[in-house]
Amino acid sequence: MKLLGKGLLTLLVIIILALVALYLLLPTEWAAKWASRQVSQHSDYQLSLSRAEYQLTHPGTLQLNHLSFGRKGQPALLAAEQVDLGFGLQQFSQPLHFTRLTLARGTLNAATGDLPAGLQADSLQLRQMALTQPQWLSLQAQRVDATLTPWQPKPGYPLGKKSTFHASAGTLELNGVAASNAVAEVEINGDALTLSALEADIARGSVNAQLSRNAQGEWQINRLRLNGLRLQTDKNLREFLAPLQNTPSLTIGQLEVSDARLEGQNWAVNDLELALRNLTLDQGDWQSSNGTLSLHASNLVDGGVELTEPQAQFDFTPQGADIRQLATRWARGEIHTTGHWQRSERAMTLDNLIISGLEYTLPLDWRERWMQPLTAWLNSVKLNTLNADRNLIIDINPDFPFQLTALGGSGQQLELVRNQQWGIWSGDLDLNAAEVTFNRIDLLQPALALSADQQQIVVSKVAARRGAGELSGIMTIGQQIQRPVSLELNGHQVDAALFNHWGWPRPLPEQAADLQLKATASLQGTATLKPSVNATIKVNGNNQRVLQRVVNGKIAAEVQPDQKGDLR
Repeated sequence: MKLLGKGLLTLLVIIILALVALYLLLPTEWAAKWASRQVSQHSDYQLSLSRAEYQLTHPGTLQLNHLSFGRKGQPALLAAEQVDLGFGLQQFSQPLHFTRLTLARGTLNAATGDLPAGLQADSLQLRQMALTQPQWLSLQAQRVDATLTPWQPKPGYPLGKKSTFHASAGTLELNGVAASNAVAEVEINGDALTLSALEADIARGSVNAQLSRNAQGEWQINRLRLNGLRLQTDKNLREFLAPLQNTPSLTIGQLEVSDARLEGQNWAVNDLELALRNLTLDQGDWQSSNGTLSLHASNLVDGGVELTEPQAQFDFTPQGADIRQLATRWARGEIHTTGHWQRSERAMTLDNLIISGLEYTLPLDWRERWMQPLTAWLNSVKLNTLNADRNLIIDINPDFPFQLTALGGSGQQLELVRNQQWGIWSGDLDLNAAEVTFNRIDLLQPALALSADQQQIVVSKVAARRGAGELSGIMTIGQQIQRPVSLELNGHQVDAALFNHWGWPRPLPEQAADLQLKATASLQGTATLKPSVNATIKVNGNNQRVLQRVVNGKIAAEVQPDQKGDLR
């Protein structure tokens, strides 16, 4: 027994001496270098630290100074001025499980490789750290303070599968968007993520949000407020909105934007006020049962289109959208309407469209645009009523310019788009103007009345004045693909030579005369007009009578009057 007692006493003395030696050696530079060599030589990691420290007042904490750690051949995963390791009883079974792990004043680069297996902590704390390019999120942040509880990283889950954390950052960049003074409260549960609070200064404004993502990657925005944004981007409008088109699913409970100014490539919006409720976006489509949208801006520019004071109010339902208000000032005029859009037929019906005071110059390619099919969600457009007044419409095409001055009119039950194609497919339309100029020839008080159905467009009235003379006529346009046209135009005391300005190929008498023009042609959009034209013009002037014909777009031999003075 005495021998056993002496042995135990000797062992105790050895342990005490070992602890004393460890206490004396551990804080030395030699011990730090020895530990660095051991890790670097016997593992896949590279370790460097200046020294380790501990205090008897905190016996469960080891402080490592100027630590650099990462996989060999890669940039350092962690570089910090100070790392505190909190030890507990679990170290006997899990050597890399710490009660607390604190990283201070350094950089954490989560894109450089995985962590050592088993490394975890009951609490991970960051103090004035920089985060660089984590693999799971495109994020860079500076001056980060955070507490993550617990921290149990796993492959594909660098923050663990179930944890909560509070974080703040002086500056950050998330998916290319810069922010500052950011604060977040986050809960992680597997692939689900809940941000119960998110605040930041962004684009000279502020953001305040509460949102979540479920395990299927679908986002839910419970609340998102953007105030005072001044955002500039090099993207065009389609590229800027692409994330909303491509997101798997995004449900917006409440979105508010106030006093925002956004500018991109060939587009801008100023003083934007927007409120959106209860809408789900999914792969370019949307769904809603009781959603609303309210929008107002001082001006909106997209390419060559500039809208002043645009206003919109929509109600969303499973069947479509009710347009409670859609109004704007455009081209020095005003446009107002209400209506609805039906999802099943992708059809828009406008109750009353008012167009007033426009001064608009048509783009040079307006005919090509007219022939192009519209977007798939707009299969049909109908107007219950149309009212227009005091509009100026100009075409500066050098081949055949025209101008309509003080254009007004009304329409009823007009169908302007069918199967995504522009046209006048049905309804009644009456138009009038103070003056019209066709290829530099002025006519006064032009008027037109038409009625359209499935088979044809019947123009029952074409009228205008030229000096003391008058022009009047009728016309039909077929609704078939070939678009056959038949025109009959009569003139009384009209200068016949004006038709030469409008494309008639042979000179006509330059004098006031009575005349009659009959023509047929095809307005098929893919074909050239001229070869389809067949026409006859009769001119009866003072002591001069003329009959000319055009066949397949070419002038035929001129026919002389008979002996009675009549035209053959």
